[in-house]
Amino acid sequence: MRENHPSTNSEEDQRSSVLDLARAEITESSTSKTRNYGGFPDPASGSGSSEPQAPFPDQVLENVLENVLHFLSSRRDRNAASLVCRSWYRAEALTRSELFIGNCYSLSPARATTRFTRVKSVTVKGKPRFADFDLMPHDWGAHFTPWASALAQAYPWLEKLHLKRMTVTDDDLDLIADSFSGFRELVLVCCEGFSTHGLASVAAKCRLLRVLELVESVVDSEDEEEIADWIICFPESQINMESLVFDCVECPINFEALESLVARSPRLKKLRLNRYVSMAQLHRLLLRAPQLTHLGTGSFSAAEPGVVGELEPDYTAAFEACRSLVCLSGFRDIWADYLPAIYPVCANLTSLNLSYADVNAQQLKAVIRHCHKLQIFWVLDSIRDEGLQAVAATCKDLRELRVFPVDAREDTEGPVSEVGLEAISQGCRKLESILYFCQRMTNAAVVAMSKNCPDLVVFRLCIIGRYRPDPVTQEPMDEGFGAIVMNCKKLTRLAVSGLLTDRAFEYIGRYGKLVRTLSVAFAGDTDTGLKYVLEGCPNLQKLEIRDSPFGDGALRSGLHHYYNMRFLWMSSCKLTRQACQEIAQALPNLVLEVISNSVENAGDDIEILYMYRSLDGPRDDAPGFVNILH
Repeated sequence: MRENHPSTNSEEDQRSSVLDLARAEITESSTSKTRNYGGFPDPASGSGSSEPQAPFPDQVLENVLENVLHFLSSRRDRNAASLVCRSWYRAEALTRSELFIGNCYSLSPARATTRFTRVKSVTVKGKPRFADFDLMPHDWGAHFTPWASALAQAYPWLEKLHLKRMTVTDDDLDLIADSFSGFRELVLVCCEGFSTHGLASVAAKCRLLRVLELVESVVDSEDEEEIADWIICFPESQINMESLVFDCVECPINFEALESLVARSPRLKKLRLNRYVSMAQLHRLLLRAPQLTHLGTGSFSAAEPGVVGELEPDYTAAFEACRSLVCLSGFRDIWADYLPAIYPVCANLTSLNLSYADVNAQQLKAVIRHCHKLQIFWVLDSIRDEGLQAVAATCKDLRELRVFPVDAREDTEGPVSEVGLEAISQGCRKLESILYFCQRMTNAAVVAMSKNCPDLVVFRLCIIGRYRPDPVTQEPMDEGFGAIVMNCKKLTRLAVSGLLTDRAFEYIGRYGKLVRTLSVAFAGDTDTGLKYVLEGCPNLQKLEIRDSPFGDGALRSGLHHYYNMRFLWMSSCKLTRQACQEIAQALPNLVLEVISNSVENAGDDIEILYMYRSLDGPRDDAPGFVNILH
């Protein structure tokens, strides 16, 4: 799955707010103190004398501390502040307005809402990332319903809600719409379980809504007769929309209602359309909203029947009028003949997403030669190495590059290779993040990237195929990945693949001291390799492993570190139930889920191990194919 909102900010920048809950179970002082709660209910208020009293010295200090903590925005810094002492613990909780839950099963909703009583913005994440690759059964869990109920009770003033990889029902959306009178922002990323009826409820009832973003989510639209006209449900008084993203909604929309909403929303900056919006309709919307800064074009395909030749709208003029446009995406069902229409805006673009556009190198060159300010670029490998060379020659300020495969089969000849990677490393020396799918890669090209782009924070190289060596030398890819962790001192996220020996993992353990997320696919040699990583990477938070030879010895080697990690995922490895049981008994505050693809397959073989820390023990909604070890 490809999220349609590129960002260079990694989600692993800061640890979850669960961390301070796990490490600071401090009992609140029973001493009653007078506070200014800024309009929020005082959880410690009670009956008492109405005569003014002189404040205690420690109360004055706490009031000062609260005022200071209001300026602390980093979750990681706040977590550290909460561990200083009891008064800092209390003050940090009372001043936290944004709550981030990195795993919906890491604690109960009740624990979170009891601790943090003045929250206005909540982010909750559910399934692990490998669920995007169909490696997790569809109905595994991550239900938002218990969180929705708790938030509705605890935070009637809630303004923002961001969910990722959660199962959200129409009833959940109804509850959101009914419970939060000041609700302004709803973002659903890679979520499922809801339909257009839930969207209609949010649109109709959340009258202060400013942001509605559906990104790579699955909106139930199988029964065409049951599809709700959700766009028309926005009231006529709705004039505050700032962002509307629905490019993942796979059903037609009421264009007249959409055009009316856009026309009465002068603050609208971000608009991403689905494939059912034609070029002619896009033209009408651009005329209505020339103030847009972010645009997802929709289909970008042939004009509507009957609109041809001289009667066709002037798309170039419409784009040219959008002088504030800096981010462009969409291009689903693209017709390359229309690409010249975007030339007028290319000079100002800082972000371009062509990851749904099957364009070739020549078509890309005509566009990319105008994009000198580009910082973020997503594209399909259909542009070949030749297209990447054109990017390297033009986009000197590029910070993030993602190259996705058109055909991910192992037995195909890949259109991009070490040639394109090395060209990017030579031309785009400010690069900070790269995701690169290919069928072949050399150590020399990876080493060159490590030297030319030392500011890399994210390096994800996905060599499609099992245990593929350097095609030139037939050597393992050890030296290439070793150079990345040695030369890129800021690296926090790493994905490795190809033929690797324990030496590559020894490099990672020795030099990858800042690595927080490590993904391993179709790679590895012996258990010793993973032992190097678990013993050598003190900041490791997320470890994802699939189709690799690591077994029980590798699993046991991380006993000292698992409490500090957010999760460990191992699928199609060489684990036994006995070893998993030993870990569960040794670390009772960890949850070990053994997941089978179905109830029938639930046996002694470990297909998937998903391990994460939890303050409230195992969940109570595990399906039959999930066995939680104790």
